[in-house]
Amino acid sequence: MGERRRLAGFSGRGYDKGRGPGWQAAWQLASAIAVMPWFVPVPVRIAVLRAFGARIGRGVNLRSGVRVHWPWKLEIGNDTWVGERVWILNLEPVTIGNDVCISQGALLCTGSHDRRSPTFEFDNAPIVVEDGAWVAARATVLRGVRVGADAVIGATALAVRDVPAGATVLAPAAIVRS
Repeated sequence: MGERRRLAGFSGRGYDKGRGPGWQAAWQLASAIAVMPWFVPVPVRIAVLRAFGARIGRGVNLRSGVRVHWPWKLEIGNDTWVGERVWILNLEPVTIGNDVCISQGALLCTGSHDRRSPTFEFDNAPIVVEDGAWVAARATVLRGVRVGADAVIGATALAVRDVPAGATVLAPAAIVRS
């Protein structure tokens, strides 16, 4: 057995939130009021995200219940769809290309922890989803992954390493060449 984890010693070193506590608090409030609720029109959701630093292209459809951890670390291209209850946990930058579909309940998670660290320090990395890709319902893309152009992460599948352009990842995590 290895050394036991001592979470009280966690420092979070190396993680830059990108904005101060005031911005963070304002974003949490704005997100709860103007981004997540079903009754808020898509143009309002997008305007609020842009006001907090997100770079969002034209023709984006951002459905209700979408959670974005830090909008200033988010870039979405043109004509992209983001479905209900998608969670973009972007401790690091998330870049989503043009004509991408991120379906209902999908998770893009840039954060993790170093399992070898006795204080469980962060082990974060950005995510890139290239043009034409589809992250299907309840699929998960983990930190450091690049989803290639026109690739598919199937429903409930887990992407833990780069996915080549045009490839399909099915649950359980098998890459199938098209």
